[in-house]
Amino acid sequence: MAESLWGIDRIDQRILSALQADARISNLKLAEAVALSPTAVLARVQRLTREGYILGYEARLNPLKLGRGMMVFVEVLLDRTTPNVFEQFKAAVQAQEAILECHMVAGGFDYLLKTRMADMAAYREFAGTVLWQLPGVRETRTYPVMEEVKNSTRLPL
Repeated sequence: MAESLWGIDRIDQRILSALQADARISNLKLAEAVALSPTAVLARVQRLTREGYILGYEARLNPLKLGRGMMVFVEVLLDRTTPNVFEQFKAAVQAQEAILECHMVAGGFDYLLKTRMADMAAYREFAGTVLWQLPGVRETRTYPVMEEVKNSTRLPL
């Protein structure tokens, strides 16, 4: 098996690409798409999952239809950057369903959060009851999204 930089070959890359495009593709159709037997494809998908290349499968939902049409990014600056403050903040963020993503970043602030709300009133409520109550928060900057130009979870392979 000729491996790439990531430890997988071109067939594995084609399998991953097909699954990114349609995670509900049947094993038979996937096998046809990559020109392998269904048994061989199933074994490869199981290996790719076991080795952590495939993290899971989920449905992409329409936030507009589910009352979460407003996306908001938030910069968070902590009052102290000590290990216990980081740990407390991370634990509190994990418990909040409204926070979809949280990334520690280098630069002028500590974390970048991604949230989805119904509207600005809902965000204001969230900011007052959740965001500003998170451990160690000194300052936040809010960026409501005016237009979502691109939204993809697909990795280039």
